[in-house]
Amino acid sequence: MEKVLVTGASGFIAEHCIIELLKNGYSVKGSLRTMSREQEVREAVKTETDDAKLEFCKLDLLEDDGWEDAMWDCDYLMHVASPFVIEDPKDENELIKPAKEGTLRALNAAKKASIKRVVLTSSVAAINSHMMSGKCDHNTWTDINSKYVTPYQKSKTIAEKAAWDFYNNQDGDKMEMTVVNPGGVMGPQLGNDLGGASTQIVSQLISGKFPMIPAMSFPFIDVRDVAILHLRAMKTPEADGKRFIAAHAEPAWMFQVAEVLSKAGYDKIKLKKAPSFMLKLIGLFDNKTKSLIPMLDKYVPCDISQTVDILKWNPMPWEQAFIEHAKSIEAIKDKA
Repeated sequence: MEKVLVTGASGFIAEHCIIELLKNGYSVKGSLRTMSREQEVREAVKTETDDAKLEFCKLDLLEDDGWEDAMWDCDYLMHVASPFVIEDPKDENELIKPAKEGTLRALNAAKKASIKRVVLTSSVAAINSHMMSGKCDHNTWTDINSKYVTPYQKSKTIAEKAAWDFYNNQDGDKMEMTVVNPGGVMGPQLGNDLGGASTQIVSQLISGKFPMIPAMSFPFIDVRDVAILHLRAMKTPEADGKRFIAAHAEPAWMFQVAEVLSKAGYDKIKLKKAPSFMLKLIGLFDNKTKSLIPMLDKYVPCDISQTVDILKWNPMPWEQAFIEHAKSIEAIKDKA
């Protein structure tokens, strides 16, 4: 039985990747920064599948300890772990350093352990963050010097570029690598952790904490699709050396999202549009609002033909992903 190391195992995407791998007959080793979260991840996984073939190890993006030991008995690596915050940090290196160094730690250890293929979780943030209009594809790269680019978007771009530099400059036998670039990831929250960025956004939306809806659009994707694409990127021979945009081709406006959830019965949502000029003024005094400003009025469709053609992908509806995300949040709150 082949074994896959999945880093950042307590994360939203990683938990779904673990489930997809277990359902498809792989054994999985999940890495955690804090081993005290093992039971929480097991409980989340057990809502969908058996966890008998799941084990854990301790790894930190900023520490060398344990990486080579974690890899030695694995066939594949899914490097999903990466820092994410809703509010921009005062120092952008709080995000850039762990993202880049953690990626290189993972790749170096994988190379030494003769891992067959690495699947790196990047983001559309590394593709189109500098764009306000036009269309992006798998060859597009975020310009990190653009005024529109946030520290998180810069961190994802720098980390992915470092990975491709590593891949293209390997000595000896070439380790295979492919990159999945998800858009805004939504879908059922499995565990009891309501702290994830996607979950916080949906939670605040359905509880009426957004007095108005900003003019922002994102190319969304169901988290279960993200997991499916990670597995296909791992096993499809033609995927080596390629990037795959994991998102719907057309972005959805946040007001559309609010309308979908409102029609699904979430009546606390305030269906009122926020004028962008007003948010820009508020952003002068409020850090959370300031981090939204580069994304206001942006609409950038994605050419996802490479993902569809090579990975044989047909996206699940983003509307259903939001509804199921909202339902799972309510179920967690009811249990608490």
